[in-house]
Amino acid sequence: MTLSAETELKDAINAAIVPEIGYSLADVGRVRITEFSASRVGIDIKLGFAASRLESVLQSFVAGLARQTVADAEISVTISSSIVSHGVQHNLKPLANVRNIIAVASGKGGVGKSTTAVNLALALAADGAATGILDADIYGPSQPTMLGLAGQRPVSDDGKTMQPLSAHGIEVMSIGFLIDPDQPMVWRGPMVTQALNQLLTQTRWGDLDYLIVDMPPGTGDIQLTLSQKVPVSGAVIVTTPQDIALLDARKGLQMFRKVSVPVLGIIENMSTHVCSQCGHEEPLFGSGGGQQMAATYDVDLLGQLPLEMGIRLQTDSGRPTVISDPDSSAADAYRRTARRMAARLAMQGRDYSSKFPNIVVENS
Repeated sequence: MTLSAETELKDAINAAIVPEIGYSLADVGRVRITEFSASRVGIDIKLGFAASRLESVLQSFVAGLARQTVADAEISVTISSSIVSHGVQHNLKPLANVRNIIAVASGKGGVGKSTTAVNLALALAADGAATGILDADIYGPSQPTMLGLAGQRPVSDDGKTMQPLSAHGIEVMSIGFLIDPDQPMVWRGPMVTQALNQLLTQTRWGDLDYLIVDMPPGTGDIQLTLSQKVPVSGAVIVTTPQDIALLDARKGLQMFRKVSVPVLGIIENMSTHVCSQCGHEEPLFGSGGGQQMAATYDVDLLGQLPLEMGIRLQTDSGRPTVISDPDSSAADAYRRTARRMAARLAMQGRDYSSKFPNIVVENS
């Protein structure tokens, strides 16, 4: 076999669009040809995001590409993942045990942001990523209920830090664990941001690949301050297709850009309503809004999620769709969206702040 044939094969694999992701392998990973002969070809692919449930599909896809170049060879394809820390706002550093924080935000309430956030976190974990979720909605914490943890309290061994709770394979922290469910949070902005900072930094997070932050709705002083103080690798904007939701979603997107947080893309929730009786799909809130907004602001449309009664029932019961009905089309939509989100983050620059030594200036 010639060197040009090996180069041709590697170029073809690098240019191939990853199934269910929509980005090329060169964009989201690294391709190595470990062996190349007339009888045997070895291909090693290291992705920048977890995709264990996609592994067999990707192996078959890459093997099919290889057979176009070396039809008679035995082909071996290995898939692995390496999730690294990506850059955050210039004046901040990533948390010690958390490689990437992803903010899930919306310009307004009522668009299903928290339901989307928890299913994205569970989907990332199902693909093999170490994942946590921080409920940053101080005024209306919902993650304890959504994850079946209502009424539980975190443990503190030293009186200074808290152990996160765990549900369905992900770590969880929320102000809802620390207050009475019926207690209103009559706090001004500075108290809210201080509380969130404590939840973030005084929780003993494990070694996490991703920490999903379920942001409070809106784009006011609280949201802006949180965006400036939390070291975020990327943000996603959740909206519905209707015009009134898109107006506020645009404000949320612009807010993140003002504080130098990369917007990974837009998630269009409640894209179509699926009838629980007959399965008929209908765009109750209009159609094409998320796609049009993505095009206007030059960001990716990461996914379009359905409006189904089952999603609400499953989340209210403490077992969100990705866990309670993993084989459903809705769970598949969440998984595809989560993979695209993680893959889009993998395309961004790495964080090198930990590589630089601290510089101390002393008078001699």
